[in-house]
Amino acid sequence: MVISRTPFRISFFGGGTDYPTWYKKYGGSVLATAINKYCYLSVRYLPPFFEHKYSIVYSKIESCDEIDEIVHPSVRTVLQYLKINQGLKIHHDGDLPARSGLGSSSAFTVGLLNALYALGGKMINKKQLAKESTYIEQEVLKETVGSQDQVLASYGGFNLITFHTDGEITLKPMTISSKRVEDLQKHLMLFYTGIARTASDIAKSYVNNMKSRQKQLDRLQELVSDAFELLNSRKDIKDFGKLLNESWQIKRTLSSTVSNPKIDELYKRALSTGALGGKLTGAGGGGFLLLFVPPSHQAKVRKEFKKLIYVPFKFEREGSQIIFFDQQENYSF
Repeated sequence: MVISRTPFRISFFGGGTDYPTWYKKYGGSVLATAINKYCYLSVRYLPPFFEHKYSIVYSKIESCDEIDEIVHPSVRTVLQYLKINQGLKIHHDGDLPARSGLGSSSAFTVGLLNALYALGGKMINKKQLAKESTYIEQEVLKETVGSQDQVLASYGGFNLITFHTDGEITLKPMTISSKRVEDLQKHLMLFYTGIARTASDIAKSYVNNMKSRQKQLDRLQELVSDAFELLNSRKDIKDFGKLLNESWQIKRTLSSTVSNPKIDELYKRALSTGALGGKLTGAGGGGFLLLFVPPSHQAKVRKEFKKLIYVPFKFEREGSQIIFFDQQENYSF
């Protein structure tokens, strides 16, 4: 049996510029971090005397004999990609709900690839893990997803990620002081709105015609540099919240589906109780609301949002890890 643990992520700036349709023409960049909330996947070979060959447990339970019969798109495609022909049991657990804007879909794909390679006795490096999971999601599954989630799930860390016009992706860890990082973390609050949505559906509303949104996307990318310079200076950390607010106001103009009246009302209430900025994580539409709030105002914000689930978190550095490995004899692929 193998168990993988893969982090979710929070993207601060640059979301939208990590779609290949954009960065292969103009380049792109994202400032984002992995967080200590995880997708756990256990995989083991299933002996042939069971009635079914494949068992997959997630929000549903699937039992089938052929890979093509598997409904879960990522599981089906990864098994096909790795050409696995032996019986398997796959079990998923997540710290946070799916379809919530924290990169859960990519964390699942990355974690499953990592676990299945380990089960087959192979060690895969982080670069290959990110590259293969991106290929599976974008080229095989044809999902409308960016390229930051797979990188963050694979590598972990607080990073400046650059997307080049030739398709290459480079990652630069943020080498600011631990005190600066701690100060930033102390100002961040995360609330679950209770609105589930599919990121690719939101993204489709603006990704297919990004040229018409060039002005907004150019500014979103500029904000990555502004935030990077801010964090590497001695300027007041509160300016980070103001940059988040500007970024969110721009992102809302990309599509009418990015926000909605309920989200707008929540954001307005957050600002009125002390938040300096914030955003919906991921493509928008629902999921988690990230807020930048001075510590002195956080009690007031939590009281204002007492009906929402508050999720404390910290930045995460390790990326996708194999946390348990117990080799099975006589089974391989």
